[in-house]
Amino acid sequence: MTDLIKLTDVEKSYTRGKEKIVIFDKLSMHFEQGDFVAIMGPSGSGKTTLLNLLGGTDRPDHGTIEFAGQRIDNFSEGQLTAWRSANVGFIFQFYNLMPILNASQNVELPLLLTKLSAAKRRENVATALKIVGLDDRARHKPREMSGGQQQRVAIARAIVSDPKLLLCDEPTGDLDRATADEILSTLQLLNRELGKTIVMVTHDAEAAKFAKRVLHLDKGRFDERELAA
Repeated sequence: MTDLIKLTDVEKSYTRGKEKIVIFDKLSMHFEQGDFVAIMGPSGSGKTTLLNLLGGTDRPDHGTIEFAGQRIDNFSEGQLTAWRSANVGFIFQFYNLMPILNASQNVELPLLLTKLSAAKRRENVATALKIVGLDDRARHKPREMSGGQQQRVAIARAIVSDPKLLLCDEPTGDLDRATADEILSTLQLLNRELGKTIVMVTHDAEAAKFAKRVLHLDKGRFDERELAA
């Protein structure tokens, strides 16, 4: 397998008052193309910081981050924005849908920053909604849908630009078990059938079982535990 993301000697810290809080100290790791990784660990262990680094919404203090062999840690803000829109989809615990827009309009939002024609945008939106099983809800607004359906709209929005990488921060944290399992099965489908590389932060051990492998993060270090296929 080919590495999609590679972190080398990454250091990241924050300052709180006069105290320096070290999150990562010379962290080196990689994620292969087509991987589905669940990241678990206590609050404050750096899980969300890692997602932010992988998605280019935060930068390392030192070290390098490569995506498909290209360094992204030294991109300008404009380069990072363009890179993210083409390569990364984000899925959060709370769906972050615009309440005044219907499902199709919410899914289309990332494409409004591209040069795609209106017809091509409509085609991509319809495809994304079909993949998540919501093509019959295209005209429904968020308030007219269940939590699970809203999260499916959020997933469709994340994949509408056909990114290589999906970053998921507690994507089922606001859902009941049965609905959560449906969402996780959708992520598995995106991984297995469409080859999406998925990095998912979760506190839920049951959710982690849907991944190919689990990384346990504590004090900036990982303990990898392979899951049975």
